[in-house]
Amino acid sequence: MTTERVLDAKIVATAAGPDGFPTDGIPEIAFLGRSNVGKSSLLNKLANRKKLARTSSTPGKTRLVHFFELSNAQGSLLFVDLPGYGYAKVSKKERASWRKLVESYLGGRKPLKCAVLLQDARRDPREEEIDLIAWLGEQDIPVLVAVTKCDKLGTSKRSAAVREIAKALGMPREAVVPTSASKGFGIPELWGALDAALHG
Repeated sequence: MTTERVLDAKIVATAAGPDGFPTDGIPEIAFLGRSNVGKSSLLNKLANRKKLARTSSTPGKTRLVHFFELSNAQGSLLFVDLPGYGYAKVSKKERASWRKLVESYLGGRKPLKCAVLLQDARRDPREEEIDLIAWLGEQDIPVLVAVTKCDKLGTSKRSAAVREIAKALGMPREAVVPTSASKGFGIPELWGALDAALHG
């Protein structure tokens, strides 16, 4: 499936816990990252829709797990929008509850084919991202990294940033994809990586 081949896209579930997760077994790709990393914008661009995932000027608004179904003649898949983390204005208790919700989804979720960690091109990965990559590896969950907001950097700085992010996270360079939701570049390459994960 690619952006051009997405014929239908809709939200099918919003869950506060495992009881609300879909049970139909459709393949899933999870998206996670910091609250202000541009997750909703990238989801919308991948789906070729303007308002599938809600964007907000207030970081940390997503506090539930949202499931979006994308479909075409070949079949369907679910994009799973997980709560953002690392937003300083919420309490430690609330952050802990978000982490519990995210781990309740990621741990042992059979339809999950790949997790996509979003990382701002202008920021170095922090301890949360490094720990998350390690945790996903322990769970045997395939991981891709989408480097967001790459349009904010010039070509040479962008290439250097992607290399440094891959190195910091211990990821192979080919699993780290530079993107820009506003400019649209990197979207076909990210779809190619997602297709490989779905059918690998």
